[in-house]
Amino acid sequence: MMFSEVVATAEKVAATSSRLAKIDALAALLREARPEEILPLTGLLLASPRQGRLGVGWRGLTSLEVSHATTSELTLADIDGSLDELAAVSGSGSAAARSSTLGRLAARATADEWDFLVRALLGELRTGALSGVLLDAIAKAADRPSASVRRAAMLSGDLGETALLALTGTAEDLDEVGLRVGRPVQPMLASTAASPTAALEMTGEASVEYKLDGARIQVHRHGDEVGVYTRSLADVTRRVPEIVDIVRALPATDLILDGETLSLDEDGGPRPFQETMSRFGADVAREVALRPWFFDLLHVDGRDLIDEPLSVRLGELERVAGEWRMPGIVTRDADAAEQLSREGLAAGHEGVLVKAIDSPYTAGRRGKSWIKVKPVLTYDLVVLAAEWGSGRRRGWLSNLHLGARDPDGEFGEPGGFVMVGKTFKGLTDELLRWQTETFPEHEERRTASAVFLRPELVVEIAIDGVQRSPRYPGGIALRFARVKGYRPDKTLADADTIQSLRALLRT
Repeated sequence: MMFSEVVATAEKVAATSSRLAKIDALAALLREARPEEILPLTGLLLASPRQGRLGVGWRGLTSLEVSHATTSELTLADIDGSLDELAAVSGSGSAAARSSTLGRLAARATADEWDFLVRALLGELRTGALSGVLLDAIAKAADRPSASVRRAAMLSGDLGETALLALTGTAEDLDEVGLRVGRPVQPMLASTAASPTAALEMTGEASVEYKLDGARIQVHRHGDEVGVYTRSLADVTRRVPEIVDIVRALPATDLILDGETLSLDEDGGPRPFQETMSRFGADVAREVALRPWFFDLLHVDGRDLIDEPLSVRLGELERVAGEWRMPGIVTRDADAAEQLSREGLAAGHEGVLVKAIDSPYTAGRRGKSWIKVKPVLTYDLVVLAAEWGSGRRRGWLSNLHLGARDPDGEFGEPGGFVMVGKTFKGLTDELLRWQTETFPEHEERRTASAVFLRPELVVEIAIDGVQRSPRYPGGIALRFARVKGYRPDKTLADADTIQSLRALLRT
């Protein structure tokens, strides 16, 4: 398969908002793929190459000075082979070796092919070809029921392997995919609601549990062998020995547990999210210990529980992991749910999860059976720059650089603005068009990738909080920022300060 076919299909998918059109385009591409091309193809389409971590970042990919090819000659196998080379590089001289490999690849690629590959390697394709769309495309290309493909993907935890099985195997092969202790599965996901009361209206009787500001973990145990996996199914077993010891001591032989972990301070309160995540960034244990809270049980001693109602799974979870269970209550009472939410927030947690008591575990899906409720914070910030979009946003000013006011110059010039994050979330086509037309009127300078503005435009941004970050001078970054709307009624003096945002950090 020519790599240009992959790029052209990705551009076609990005250019349409029709889910059916996206599925048709991807299915046509998948049908053309040879068996050995299916894994690398799905990895690139999901901006998650099959090789995993390649040791390359934005600077290394964008700083190359090469002349691109004028005609397409690269195959998908060429790309996959170069990525294999990058993945194999290690030790002394690795940076130079990676740069050399990237340089040769960039020179053979056309400008459009290189642009696609850079975005795929950085996880920034934004074509709308998310896993759900690709799953339906796999089902269509293989002429298999969508439900069978989705279940196989959920239980195998590997969309590429599912595509290979669906496209080259039999219907029976696909249906035989099941839970296997030691093979992580895609986690069940939650929708959102504005309040516990609103969530209960959707779920009926529910388990209302604390929503921690921690890291999702899935833990597998077979005898004395324990594996711990992150939300993205990365294996972090060696980095969390305390969790391994806890699960190894539970009264069962085979287990698959779903939960969260975070670190606690000396008073028993949650430490900042980054301190928890830092434990996943090294191969050795750190000073800060992690504590797990389990909220679901998918398998116990030869018995799969994912199709059982939550009430049954919670009963087994209490039996197996009682003292390590997530705090919560089972109720229909909105007042009781609201009270638990207030208690969780007062303890420093994010909010609550409301889970229908009769719901099965639908791995990898975001339905209405699990509902998360977190307070939404809004701040008035200033637009400092906007990056040119890619994919279907090509030609529009999209990703915003956001700044908070620094009245006393604590982090820069007095009365200036300190960058606190970026976002492209919440931008409608109408807003993108307005930004592209309006921002040049406020332009201070520009580069090939962005337009930098005089600090004159105030925008209302919703966030879930902030986290410590060395990237920005103020030492913080916004979490899950999204645009609510521009505020022409507000002046720069009305913008929120860096100090007010820093106050959200837990001390």
